Amino acid sequence: MSTGVIIAIVVVVIVLAAALTTVMLRPGGLGGRSLHRRFGPEYDRVLRRHDGDTKATEKELSERLRKHEGLTTRPLPTQAREEYTARWTAVQEHFIDSPAKALGEADALIENLARDRGFPDAKSGEHFDALSVHHARHLHGYRDAHEIAGRGDDGTSTEEMREALVRARAMFEELIQADADRAPSNRDAEPERLDDGADRTDARAAEKHHGVLGRRQN
Repeated sequence: MSTGVIIAIVVVVIVLAAALTTVMLRPGGLGGRSLHRRFGPEYDRVLRRHDGDTKATEKELSERLRKHEGLTTRPLPTQAREEYTARWTAVQEHFIDSPAKALGEADALIENLARDRGFPDAKSGEHFDALSVHHARHLHGYRDAHEIAGRGDDGTSTEEMREALVRARAMFEELIQADADRAPSNRDAEPERLDDGADRTDARAAEKHHGVLGRRQN
């Protein structure tokens, strides 16, 4: 192979590599599609907040990944998991008599659960950002429930609050079950790296906290 041919091949490879890099970094390119797949409805929410500016949206979400992707979590001890499950069942039972209060209790319960798992405190301003990185699938429903809980029963129907509680339950279940099979039996567990793919289901525990709303939903 002649020197000229080799040089031509090298030039073509360089040009193709540069073009691929440009596409990956361009807002709305492969990088943007990857972020949209990862964050789902949260991507759309941030995009609306930035008035359709994809560059600003992807910059914000990329910053979240940089800041929170390495988050560590503490697996819940078995006793703590059972206590949270019992408290969620009680919240669902309270809903029949006091929907707004029950939804507020559910919101606070999820905030405490997330904090105990190692996520930032709800008052830190990074609570939802961190959850969006590791639990984007259920964040949209939980965020809606949080906002409705903040309004109380002012202009919100019982059915809207019931649906909000059902959506919030999905986040509760994911947080309570993540790493359940590795949960320690004591309160001095070492932190573990958050497994973003962990979505294990303990059928018996799920049956215990589906409660009244689960039956009504079906």
